[in-house]
Amino acid sequence: MPTTPLNLIIPFETPLPPPREGGVLTDAQWTTLMAIADTIIPSIEVSSEPLLSSLSLPASVYTTAIETVKKCVPPQTGPEVPTQYFQETASSIPAFRALLHRTLSDFLREDVRKGIRVILSALDTRAGCLLTTGYSTSFHLQPVNIRQQILQSWSQCYLRPIRASAKALQSLVTATWVRTSPTIGPMLGFPRSPVHGKPGKGYEYSFIQFAPSNGPEFLDTDVVIIGSGCGGGVCAKNLAEAGHRVIVCEKSYHWGPEHLPMTEQNSGIHLFANGGLIASDSGNIACIAGQAFGGGGTVNWSASLQTQAFVRKEWAEGGLPFFTSSEYQKSLDRVCSRMGVSTQHVEHNRNNQILAEGARKLGYSHKAVPQNTGGNQHYCGYCTLGCGAAEKQGPVVSFLPDAERAGAQFVEGFEAHKVIFSNIRGKRKVTGVEGTWTSRDSNGGVSGKDRISRRVIIKAKRVIVSSGTLQSPLLLLRSGLSNPQIGRNLHLHPSTLVTATYPDQSRINPWEGAILTQLVDEFQNQDGHNHGCKLECMTMLPSWVMPFQVWRGGLEYKTLCTKMPWMSCHLVLVRDRDTGRVYPDPVDGACRIAYNVSNFDKKHALEGLIAAAKVAYVEGANEIFLAHGGIPAFVRPGSGSGPGSGSAAAEDNGDGINDAAFQAWLLTLRKRGLPPVEVMFGTAHQMGTCRMAVSERAGVVDPKGKVWGTEGLYVADASVFPSASGVNPMVTTMAISDWISRGVAQDLERQGGMEERARL
Repeated sequence: MPTTPLNLIIPFETPLPPPREGGVLTDAQWTTLMAIADTIIPSIEVSSEPLLSSLSLPASVYTTAIETVKKCVPPQTGPEVPTQYFQETASSIPAFRALLHRTLSDFLREDVRKGIRVILSALDTRAGCLLTTGYSTSFHLQPVNIRQQILQSWSQCYLRPIRASAKALQSLVTATWVRTSPTIGPMLGFPRSPVHGKPGKGYEYSFIQFAPSNGPEFLDTDVVIIGSGCGGGVCAKNLAEAGHRVIVCEKSYHWGPEHLPMTEQNSGIHLFANGGLIASDSGNIACIAGQAFGGGGTVNWSASLQTQAFVRKEWAEGGLPFFTSSEYQKSLDRVCSRMGVSTQHVEHNRNNQILAEGARKLGYSHKAVPQNTGGNQHYCGYCTLGCGAAEKQGPVVSFLPDAERAGAQFVEGFEAHKVIFSNIRGKRKVTGVEGTWTSRDSNGGVSGKDRISRRVIIKAKRVIVSSGTLQSPLLLLRSGLSNPQIGRNLHLHPSTLVTATYPDQSRINPWEGAILTQLVDEFQNQDGHNHGCKLECMTMLPSWVMPFQVWRGGLEYKTLCTKMPWMSCHLVLVRDRDTGRVYPDPVDGACRIAYNVSNFDKKHALEGLIAAAKVAYVEGANEIFLAHGGIPAFVRPGSGSGPGSGSAAAEDNGDGINDAAFQAWLLTLRKRGLPPVEVMFGTAHQMGTCRMAVSERAGVVDPKGKVWGTEGLYVADASVFPSASGVNPMVTTMAISDWISRGVAQDLERQGGMEERARL
């Protein structure tokens, strides 16, 4: 693929709605928090004395560091930018302060906010400082070098709460800084828009609007679908094309391709749940869930993998023979055909080439990942922020337009409060759904103050809940259902990262090209029961990669960020055996996640980390980094760490992965293992909280997707998976929803025939 940039067309801006009103922290607490932020992302200067406002370095150390960074700067970046980058502090960026305030006020749980307030207040008292820092001076009055030593000591503290607090603060600050820094983009040569491809034209939707009023608005339909994602989109198409009246309700708002890809700063708020991240109760895993018109299909990475045979067999042996039937295969093929799924037009970028070629050299089983790109080549690495080319055939481009052409209607900005039932002979029969609709502003956005809200009641013969694994069970609970299985059986495909740098090679620019086009499945069955892991490629956007790197110091972190143009990053994705649950927060009803990666599943993750590190090593990596605070980076002996530092491949002595230094590092990793707090796990796959089962005691929905103990209520999304799919869940979700919605259509037809006969 040529690397010459095209004439970039910058997408339209997507201003954010105002944050919640009210103070989050006191002035003193903000001062301390900014001191922490400016320690994690410090200004770096030459000085022989400790400085209150900058990290001071000896002249020789500073000169070496700035010269190393200058070698990373692309030709189009001005010579003044490296110095500006070193001088930049987190608190000096207005957007950083604004996003941090929004995160604290809008997206953190109240118990987490209280914990932060306690820490910040303690750091401004003599007793608190003595206890937590060993000094009697307030934290914000210490020189940056001393503050850095304090944070570094917290990361290694034997007290787990201290280590957890340090990790949380470091992640919060680095994630916010990478999203908002004005210098990191020019330093990396990371453009605002993809350099390949061109903007596409999206489907022009029509959304139901409501006039201002104090009373409720009533609608009537055959089927209301709550959620427009991979499950809801397929259901809408099938039911509308079967001739039924369909209304699709979506909490989020539709943003056409002219607005995409969004900025890294705004996408988390417009396109993802809870600002882009929901931390588990323990803080040991970060959950990333799409919350957009089109659901996860709007922000996923195009991977279109069908359910594997061993998973289908496992589900069938659990009493669900549909999964090994020809009907299920027809559903899989039908949804893939609509999206033009294939591997025929894939061109692998360097990140995927490294994974595949390293696997080949090691004898690992690997394969190309089919893409839902409509039979076209889609060489774009920005789809996590929304597809501006309108080539990725997610629900917004495929199933939802089909649904509207067949007569379906849409409501955006609709938050469903509860499903409404009538009680007939002791059984709950669905009659509709109730929620709140919030309009756009007068400019067509969501940032204005002239938006209106209405209570809306939609009467329907059938309700399909397609709100996703995190939200569907909460809606069922809010609707008065009490099955103990609701919210349980949560699977997450816990994942962690191996990042490597190749400074002796030409710039990789890993954000260019299709995101996930190769996987390694050598380690998918480590226990004899098909639990293990796969190796896949990570989306290579700075705000998705760099916050998962371990912070070890301000200079080290800023220097590491500048190496990203020469990085690869591979995911270790575990098919988890053990489960957690979701439940409503007792204060505000928001989604809470109780999940810890079990020791059983960690064993499989560890083998995956070792395998991914070997892939990086045989491909010539000079440095290998883990998202593991207890394991230092591996540096290949005799190699440098900056661009032009020498060819690691040329210095290979022929031992390959048997190299003594590399084996010693792997042994250290194996002995250390993956203890809590030290290792960063994330997940973008949530499954199982409304599990499909043959009885109400074992699950939430029956084999046809109907909620046990109800009439007319169905769930169609990844929450119905009986266990973890082991692959990216989009196609499995769509195929199950295809089956469920066709059954609902047939049921409505039978009911219509019975009503007609009764009328006659």
